[in-house]
Amino acid sequence: MRGCRLCPRECGADRENQKGACGCGKNPFVARAALHMWEEPCISGSNGSGAIFFCGCNLKCVFCQNHEISRKEAGREFDSDDVAELMLRMQDLGAHNVNLVTPSVHALTLVKSIDKAKGNGLKIPVVYNTNAYEKTETLRLFKGLVDIYLPDLKYVSSTVSCKYSSAADYFSFAAPAVMEMFDQCGPLKLSEDGIAQKGLIIRHLVLPGSVDETRKVLDFIASNLPLNTAISLMSQYTPVFDDLPAPLNRKLTAREYDRAVDHCITLGLDNVLIQTGGCCEKTFIPEFNGYYE
Repeated sequence: MRGCRLCPRECGADRENQKGACGCGKNPFVARAALHMWEEPCISGSNGSGAIFFCGCNLKCVFCQNHEISRKEAGREFDSDDVAELMLRMQDLGAHNVNLVTPSVHALTLVKSIDKAKGNGLKIPVVYNTNAYEKTETLRLFKGLVDIYLPDLKYVSSTVSCKYSSAADYFSFAAPAVMEMFDQCGPLKLSEDGIAQKGLIIRHLVLPGSVDETRKVLDFIASNLPLNTAISLMSQYTPVFDDLPAPLNRKLTAREYDRAVDHCITLGLDNVLIQTGGCCEKTFIPEFNGYYE
């Protein structure tokens, strides 16, 4: 963990003794581990997803709804053995999967954790839930260990990604990362009861005033992946800070979201999860209080 180069920031931090650009040291802090019902239906199902929320993040999104843990530590520190035990605990609780939320900056720990958990009887799928600001070299560490990739493909334009997430190079890393994820796991495969077992699901959060950016993201998917690639087109943007600049200081309008959906139809993308009303509330954000179910 000395001279860290795990993510595109390549900050070079000695994470044995200091925190990197992601805000993380040697071992991850876990803010919450519990059954989570607010993922996509094929992820949460009827029992819930076994979500393990890690602190820290290599993006600096000005609108982050998980800012309580992306920008500071909560919960307690876990080593690789501890995380493996959490995974098995999620399985014992009946979770449909183990859902690793913001895993990439903890890659060296989590590769060991997944391998140990599977060696000790983990049978449910492992979900890699990421902002897609990834290096393909890091993702390749997880080949054969991760079953489902769940990237949030945020932007194409460097101007927008710089303004909103302080990462002008976001798409230059996210695009090949998504392709690597597809190469590893392929298209989404569901069980007979509609629960995800393997494959890629691309998330995209439609932001207020940014439908043109959404179109660019969808254009990339349609041009580089099969048209039946699973896409979760999210309308749930919620302003969590009082001082956000316009247009991020408001919720997404129905007309903006409809324009995004219309573009999916125009492109022939035919496996798109459409969100209905009632998703834009702060009550859907879990409490990051060190709760380990």
